Parts: sequence; structure tokens; C-alpha cells
Amino acid sequence: MAQTRTVDVVIIGAGAVGENAADKVVQGGLSAVLIEAELVGGECSYWACMPSKALLRPGAALLAAQSVAGSREAVTQTLDADAVLKRRDEFTSHWQDDSQVSWVENAGIELIRGHAWLTGERSVEVAGNDGGTHVLHATHAVILATGSVPTAPPLPGLADIEYWGTREATSAQTVPDRLTVFGGGVSGTELAQAFARLGSSVTLVARGDLLTMYPTEARELVKAGLRADGVDLRLHTSADSVQRNAGGEVELVLSEGGGTVTSDELLVSTGRHPALEGLGLESIGLEPKKLTTDTTGRVAGKDWLYAVGDAAGKVLLTHQGKYEARATGTAIVARAAGTLHGDPAPWSAGAQTANDGAVPNVVFTDPEIASVGLSLQQARDGGRNVSEVSLPIAVAGSALYADDYKGWAQLVIDEDDKTLLGATFVGPDVAELLHSATIAVVGQVPLERLWHAVPSYPTVSEVWLRLLEKYGL
Repeated sequence: MAQTRTVDVVIIGAGAVGENAADKVVQGGLSAVLIEAELVGGECSYWACMPSKALLRPGAALLAAQSVAGSREAVTQTLDADAVLKRRDEFTSHWQDDSQVSWVENAGIELIRGHAWLTGERSVEVAGNDGGTHVLHATHAVILATGSVPTAPPLPGLADIEYWGTREATSAQTVPDRLTVFGGGVSGTELAQAFARLGSSVTLVARGDLLTMYPTEARELVKAGLRADGVDLRLHTSADSVQRNAGGEVELVLSEGGGTVTSDELLVSTGRHPALEGLGLESIGLEPKKLTTDTTGRVAGKDWLYAVGDAAGKVLLTHQGKYEARATGTAIVARAAGTLHGDPAPWSAGAQTANDGAVPNVVFTDPEIASVGLSLQQARDGGRNVSEVSLPIAVAGSALYADDYKGWAQLVIDEDDKTLLGATFVGPDVAELLHSATIAVVGQVPLERLWHAVPSYPTVSEVWLRLLEKYGL
């Protein structure tokens, strides 16, 4: 029988979010144990952010070269799929976590490999991958950083066949001749374009529109980009069933006489939900599907239990999860030291204030969508007195970037205090415009002051000047 050990903080989940939380509490002078059943570094490092962007980047680089006279004539017309996959493998460290483990050890964090669950207040049991059992008691906090898992749609026949989720797609060792993507969200859209550029004949089926959370102008530019790559978009289309035929092909039967889409592989990308099952939350009186947290990540009704990143279910983005982890770690250290009582002040180091209206997000399609803060509809739904200003991105910098640059930009403005509530940019490489908008939103910079932030000429950032001019400054 394992003996109970006491540690200041126990973190379940050693992805990027768990690593950041552990690092923050250790930097604050507390001891920490990090528990992981799979690879240290988590989903983002091996199956999500890094491999997906590694698959997307070569195609964007090739199109950028083909979009400028002079370089256009010097480049080939297709990607080397094998070279792209090899480069992707390097970005995932060939699915080995040695370097991440070394970082954990050098940071002074103890690592236990195994499955963990709560057994009571501040108590965690771990079934080690080595067959051993560990029982831990947390003096100050237990942090859930277990990420999220795919949400499978209720599609008849799906449970009876092998199909790709995003993990299988981003780690694929070959490029299928034909790929069906089921789902029109960010991951499905990005991977549809990536595989189309790698040589697959791609059909994307979505029950609604593509990327429904973004403005119409943004969606239309991305659709045009996908169609230019040969992606067959079947939008506002449902499916009745799916099966693999005797030859191993996937047959997706569309609703209302839409026919059958036949392919070699099916990628299902219909959303994700917090990975909270099997963590023993019921043993402490909590329901996994009803977990709520405050601005420090602390779970309602449990002053010692925290959830961060996808596990908290607020903003399922890696960078925002890491931000939450840093804030949570800071709050735990302050509470342990007796310097924080109650809730921290908004925008202080221990508060996750940016989750409310200042979240940056990028869709790494080509063209990209980069947005931060509130959309026009979100602001109106929240009762804000708002206006918007928008225009195509057509400045000297964009004309130099590509011979036929197509883009669009929008600012959402709070008319009561004349500050920026949100911004959206669409176009090649617009992700590099986003942080300036994020700073303006977080800093609540008045538009009259923002007018004095002069964009360098000739850069795409000159669109800021044109937007403010159109607003009337």
C-alpha cells in the first residue's frame, strides 16, 4: 500500500497549461508535483498547434512566393508532401518528450507518469505507468489541467468505423488521395486546406456555414481561398450515416438526397469538451459537466481546487490556457503567503481578466483570420453602445506583399468611451497585426491616442490609419 506524501501543489495534466501552472508555483517558492499519463507537453506540442501549423506553413509560403512577379517564375507549383511531413515530425520531436521532461526537471518540478484522480479533499491518487501507486496530499491546491477531448457527433455508423480525429490527421504519415472533412470549425477548416495543398482531393461537409463565429466578410475570403485550393465545400449540409464499404472506402451519405461522398479517410472535427471524466470529481460532490471557476481558476465551493485551460471550459485556446495557468499559479502563491484574500483586482497578476472581452485568436488558413475582443454582435448582445468601421485591406504594404492581395479589416468601437472593443483582420499573414490590436483592447487605449500610433510605411499595418480615418479621426 502506497504511503501518503504531502506536497504544496498537485497539478494533473502536463501539457503546456499544466507546465505553466507548475512553473509559476515553483517560482513562488512552493513545491509541485506534475502528473501526466501521456507525453509531457500535451496536445498542443504533439497533435494540435505545432503539427497543424507545420502542415499549413509550407503551403502558405509557396503561395506567397507565387503571388509576386519575379519569385512566381522561380518556384515549382506543388509541395513536396514527404518533406512537409518530415518537417512536421521535427516540430513534434518525433512524438518523444525527452526535452520537455528535461525542462520539467530543471525547473524543480517533480514529474509522475500515470493516471490521477481525486479521492477526497486535497487528496490525489495516481496509478503510475510503472505499475506503482502514489497517494498525494496537497497542502495548498490541486490544479486540473487535463485539457479537452473531441466531441463526436451523433452520426449513425460512426462508432462502427475507424476514422480520423484531429490527432490522427496531424500525425498522419501519408497523404490520402481523397479526404472528407466533417465539420466547419477552425480545426476542420485548417486541416482541409493543409491536406488539399499536400495533394488530397478534399470535400468539407458542415451542417452550418464555415467558421460561423467570424464576420461574413472574413468567412467569404476564407471560402474563396479553400475553393482556390480545390476544396469542395458542402455547407449547410447534414449527413444521415457513414460506413466503410468492402473496399475500405468511407461513404458519407448526405441528407435530403445530397448523394454520397466517397473518400479514403474521414476527418471528424466537430468540437471539443473539457476532459473531466474519470477524475473523481463525484467523490468530492462535483459534477464534471457543471464545473465553474472564478477569475483565479478556483472551482466554486472548493477553496483548494482549481481548473485551468481547456479543463476550465472557458476559452479553448492554448495561449489563453497558459495565461490562465500563470494567473492561477500567481493567485495560489499569494494565498499561500497570506497576501491575497478573496478575489484579486481586475487586471492584476492573479486575475484572468483578459478572458472577458480580450481574447486573441487566429485561424491559420490562407488567408488568415486574426481577431481579438468582442465581435460586433457580441458587443450588441451585451448591451454595449457600439459602432463598427471596416474596409478592404488595400494599402501600399499589402500591394507590395502580393500582386493581388485580398484582405479585410474591422474595428468594433465603444461609443461611450471611444475605445476599441474588438478587431478582426483577414488576409495573408495578418496574424502579425493582431498583437497591436490586443494591446489596444487590453489597454483600453482611447482612439484619439491610438491616432498617434503611426504605422510604418509601407507596411500592411497602414490599414490601422485607414480605419481610423474612415471612423472620422
